[in-house]
Amino acid sequence: MLQSSPPHESQWSPAAPAQRSPRDLAGPWHSEAACRRDEAGLFFAPSQEPTAARLSREQAAKSVCARCPVLLECREHALLQPEPYGVWGGLTAAERRVVLSRRRRRDTAAPGSRAAEIPRIA
Repeated sequence: MLQSSPPHESQWSPAAPAQRSPRDLAGPWHSEAACRRDEAGLFFAPSQEPTAARLSREQAAKSVCARCPVLLECREHALLQPEPYGVWGGLTAAERRVVLSRRRRRDTAAPGSRAAEIPRIA
């Protein structure tokens, strides 16, 4: 029997109104995402999730991401948006904040940037 969409997609409802799943996006990489075959709850935390449960869930989500053929596209999407919740491209929201912070520092210190031209006083 051919179905128009996987059964779990019709049952999925986000934990918070602003949350989106990688499967909600339109884009050339979207249809190849490994997360299309997994429950969205794996990628987004329920409210007041205990730390041990969160770490376990995030590790399981990252395992799905690790086998995803579009991991880098998903990750870059989450960094450019920026996506404030969930595991995207194999990174948690906290890990994405670190990557973005490092990018900002790198871009600020890049040769030819204004910050690189200002001498530092110790």
